[in-house]
Amino acid sequence: QVQLVESGGGLVQAGGSLRLSCAASGRTFNNYVMGWFRQAPGKERELVAAITSGGSTYYADSVKGRFTISRDNAIKSVYLSMNSLKPEDTAVYSCAADRRSLGIEMRSSEYDYWGQGTQVTVSS
Repeated sequence: QVQLVESGGGLVQAGGSLRLSCAASGRTFNNYVMGWFRQAPGKERELVAAITSGGSTYYADSVKGRFTISRDNAIKSVYLSMNSLKPEDTAVYSCAADRRSLGIEMRSSEYDYWGQGTQVTVSS
């Protein structure tokens, strides 16, 4: 069993920055594809960024050039650095782990473990 715990959300003005962290338990974290999803009120959950065990990354078009995903396998953590934040980035952000690690999956149903989520609010 894997547990994921996010931290780092909060309220920030447009143009500001936040760094989200996700701490994982479990022996096989290093093999998992890790993703950051977000869900805004009334909208579907979407994959924002993901990173494979080897460090390959994916970014949604809406965040390219502004967000950076990274991982530190030694301490079983994954991060999402968010810069130039916009009001439309407001959402609950959740980290997720895909234990099959066959590649970066876009669909949330392909991820096996989820954190509780952390709120990010960007004011205009």
